[in-house]
Order: sequence, then structure tokens, then C-alpha cells
Amino acid sequence: MSRVLTVRHEAWPIRGGFRISRDEKTKADVVVAEISNGRKKGRGECTPYPHYGQDVAGEIASIEGLAAEIADGMTRAALQERLPAGPARNALDCALLDLEAKERRVPAYAILKLPKPRPMRTAFTLSLDAPDAMAQAARAAWAKGYRLLKLKIAGEGDLPRVEAVHKAAPGARLIADANEGFAFADLAALIPALHRLGVGLVEQPLPVDEDEALAGFDSPVPLCADESCHTRADLSRVKERYACINIKLDKTGGLTEAVALARAAKEMGLMIMVGCMVSTSLSMAPASLLGPLADFVDLDGPLLLARDREPGLRYHADVLDPPPSALLG
Repeated sequence: MSRVLTVRHEAWPIRGGFRISRDEKTKADVVVAEISNGRKKGRGECTPYPHYGQDVAGEIASIEGLAAEIADGMTRAALQERLPAGPARNALDCALLDLEAKERRVPAYAILKLPKPRPMRTAFTLSLDAPDAMAQAARAAWAKGYRLLKLKIAGEGDLPRVEAVHKAAPGARLIADANEGFAFADLAALIPALHRLGVGLVEQPLPVDEDEALAGFDSPVPLCADESCHTRADLSRVKERYACINIKLDKTGGLTEAVALARAAKEMGLMIMVGCMVSTSLSMAPASLLGPLADFVDLDGPLLLARDREPGLRYHADVLDPPPSALLG
């Protein structure tokens, strides 16, 4: 039976807004792809990112452009050649995997030869704000049981922010995410203080086109490539500059490439963070399969939304349960 592809845009309000070093948003605009064989349906979700020149209309057009090939039985392997890494390929890759798992009655993690999912601790993100406001957010998160906090920083006025969060939640592990907001001199000056305050990882401190300055930099805190690492093609460049990479399905173009990237990075001795855009449980479910390979998990997207889709993933404070079959076969 021929398969039918449908695609749609959805907007999900963010609780209280979300601010990083370069922008602020009040809703998550996602694109959902569904592939049906008449009996089973596979779904995937992606989040276009304007910073990479992406928008909802363009990703929908890319997905719809493959409708005929999807109907004719396109495989995940063939998809890798038909679309570049990015959100559109992610939505289709995850939808195809979901459908394959349901058709074969084999869990997606087994198809990908990954370990069986288990509960995992995820970071909880604190939006960029004034030190007092970030301290208040950290205090509230700690009271709810969140023990791994990721704070957005901007490269200017950051030390008071980190000090305020550390004081408000002194037992928490901390990750600092600069989103390319630093100059190298600022990073070199700030990193000893971040180490003293117990920050365990700094994400993407420098702009992508300036991170060559990190080669040979002996940082006391591991540095993690986010914007600098999308697929395996980036590994040879980042391995001398970073100790860790952040794997996001919207960057890799789906779980198929993400698994290959994780395995290749492990062979190089790099640490792995599995991350996400602000999006629903439909995006988090496939990403969570990478958890057993990761040193850090940052899959708090649904926790940042005013509401999530039903059924959604189950979080017990910051501990995330394995995804139900309704989200990923």
C-alpha cells in the first residue's frame, strides 16, 4: 500500500519566554511530518532555526517536495542523500523510523542497535536574565528537584549571573551556554572563575568563525561545540578545539546521522551532550534514545513550554522516563 505524507506547522507557547545571548522567543514553531501506510502512522517533529537561515515555510516545502518518493517507499538511507542535514530531514527521518518500528514491531532503539532506554537526568535551562532573576529561577528549580542546571550566559556581566545561580542552588551541577556570545579574551578571563564556581561544561563560547582560537587552549572547564558541530563532517575540525559536542537532531538531520555522529565522536575520545531546541515531547522522544551514549543530557524542551502534547514524555523533576510507544515505536 502506498504511503501518504502530511506536514503541518504548530505553535506551542513558551512558559514566560526564552532568552539567549542573541534572541528571545515566546513560542516554539515546530513542523510535524506524518507518514501513514493506511494502518500505521509514523511521526517526526523539527524546529526551524532562523540563526541558520531556516523558517517554517522553507522546511515544509522541503518535506513536501519528497511526497512522491515517500509514497514510493523511500528509506532512511535514501533520505540522507536527498536532503541536507537540517530540520526537514530530521522530521522525515524520525517519521520513517517511527513507522518502521511500528510496522516491524521492533523498538526503534533495537533497529538502531542502541542500548535499551533507561531513566536519565536532564539539564533544566535557566533563561538569560539579570542575576537576581536567574537566582530566583535557580532557587525555584532546585526546590522542584532539578539538580543539573544549564544557565544561558551572554559574554558580558556573566560572573554575577553564575555567582547568583551558584549561591541560590549550591548543590546543583552547572552548565553554562554562551551561544557564541564570548570573545576569546573574555572567555580566558572568565573560565577560572567558572571552574571555581563548579561549572562542569561551557557550551559554544565563541562564534563559529572565531573558534580556531580554542586550538591549544588549556581550559580547566571542558568546552562543548554546539553551533560548531552539526554532522560527522565537522568532527575533524572541532576535535582539536573542544572536549565535547552537543548533538541535536535538528542539526544532524535526524536520528540516523545522530547515532553515527555519536559513535564517531566516542571513537575520537570526545564527550557527548544530547541536546534539543525548545520543542515538544515528539522531538525529545527520538533524541532520548541517545541518552545511554551521552555524558550530558539536555532534553528539557517540554518543561519550558506552557503545555506539551498528549501523550507526552514523563518527567519526575529532572529525571526523564524512556519514551512511550505512542511517541516513538
